[in-house]
Amino acid sequence: MGQTARVSAIAWTAAGSLAAWLWLLLCQGFFWRTDVRLPPRTEPVAWPSVCVVVPARDEAAVLPASLPSLLAQDYPGRAEIFLIDDGSSDGTAELARELAGRHGGLPLTVASPGEPPAGWTGKLWAVRHGIGLARARGPEYLLLTDADIAHAPDSLRELVAAGRAGGFDAVSQMARLRVESVWERLVVPAFVYFFAQLYPFRRIGRKGARTAAAAGGCVLLRAEAAERARIPDAIRHAVIDDVALARAVKRGGGHIWLGLAERVDSVRPYPRLHDLWRMVSRSAYAQLRHNPALLAGTVAGLALVYLVPPVALIAGAAVGDTAAALAGGLAWLVMTGTYVPMLRYYRQPLWLAPVLPFTAFLYLLMTVDSAVQHYRGRGAAWKGRTYARPDAVPDEG
Repeated sequence: MGQTARVSAIAWTAAGSLAAWLWLLLCQGFFWRTDVRLPPRTEPVAWPSVCVVVPARDEAAVLPASLPSLLAQDYPGRAEIFLIDDGSSDGTAELARELAGRHGGLPLTVASPGEPPAGWTGKLWAVRHGIGLARARGPEYLLLTDADIAHAPDSLRELVAAGRAGGFDAVSQMARLRVESVWERLVVPAFVYFFAQLYPFRRIGRKGARTAAAAGGCVLLRAEAAERARIPDAIRHAVIDDVALARAVKRGGGHIWLGLAERVDSVRPYPRLHDLWRMVSRSAYAQLRHNPALLAGTVAGLALVYLVPPVALIAGAAVGDTAAALAGGLAWLVMTGTYVPMLRYYRQPLWLAPVLPFTAFLYLLMTVDSAVQHYRGRGAAWKGRTYARPDAVPDEG
């Protein structure tokens, strides 16, 4: 009887997982589709002015592959770049000036705001300084882009054309991340897949929808909307600054859009699992608002949705529980099918699709590790800085 009860429990759990996958397939904004690209656009009669703000901390390794692409933007209107050196120790500022002198192109200003005051993350303090310098030029748009992002020559004009044509206050593209090492191939497409599952792109661009998110590596922001939403002051303590920015713009009545990139790529390498682990764990618990209940729910949800299907299939087959094996197999099949479009977008082999449960298990461990580091008092660490708990940061908002 005991064995029968256990098998029955496996079958019911597998059925719950299958139901969850059917709901995700049909009711979660078709998150698994990868056809959300820049919306239809027409070139404006008069091109608005744009200031590009690039916060950079110890980015000398990637600047030679990224900064020249910004300098070389083929933009018909007035455009200028402000690279804000956030306390680098590797000669980032000097290298930026050297690259500008060597490549020419758009005007470049390199500045440093000094160490951030209490209550600010370093990146957002740098962004604030850059936006302050940019406002003196009176631009209609701001392009906030990270120092590891390489842009195709027409990237800026395509972003501006899409923003103007669609009446968007923020147009953001999720840069295509690097997928060259074994671990990058295993983890990176899944990272974007999970992000889209949390923040379905179709819902983000829909007026009146509550879902809001952006990809911090590439955000074209209407200057008026930034001022109305008090960017970046309103989000100065945010570790996950891109999502916080999108929410602030949407709260201010702005219309935002997010999709996958066609002309924007990250050149930052993550060759080892350790590098990817740090990227995820530094902000995973912040995403859960440092809430133990949300952490427990997330772990349980990941287990039910991603781990139960293969376990139920294998266990059901081993003990002769046809219902468990069938439900688990179908859930795994739906999971695999929804992952295939993302693998195709990243030009990766499709045999990685059924391996998604293993990758999800890694993300589960990264999330738990993020919480462990938080309660050890280490906070979110990145490039030599550790950010305190949000509840220790005064919010004067």
